[in-house]
Amino acid sequence: MTLRISSELHQQLLREAAASPDAEVCGLLIGETSVERIIPAANVAEDTRDTFEIDPAILFAAIRAERAGRGTLLGYYHSHPFGPPTPSDRDVAQAVGDCRIWLIIGKDRVTAWRMTECNRFNALEISIEV
Repeated sequence: MTLRISSELHQQLLREAAASPDAEVCGLLIGETSVERIIPAANVAEDTRDTFEIDPAILFAAIRAERAGRGTLLGYYHSHPFGPPTPSDRDVAQAVGDCRIWLIIGKDRVTAWRMTECNRFNALEISIEV
């Protein structure tokens, strides 16, 4: 599978991560088969330097909107300020096998992953569209 994202949203993710060089940023991805919108969320983790926890109020609002037919929660994004844009051991341990998409931002790159039911991440290709 190739995940499509507009160059505008791709750049927005890179800017958000660059604006927070000492803490992980996070948020939600909305769309059907491509990222149509991103919703930045507060990182409410106790230590945001190497952990993220999406503000539950934002997550629950997106789930309610999805159930009401107002946009599909395609997945999540977060940054790795001090590491590569690959799933960390902590990401794997804290993830739920919901088969959603994860975008990870690190080292001025955005990578895409799909979580499996067995808490494994499979790499996806990204198509950045103008």
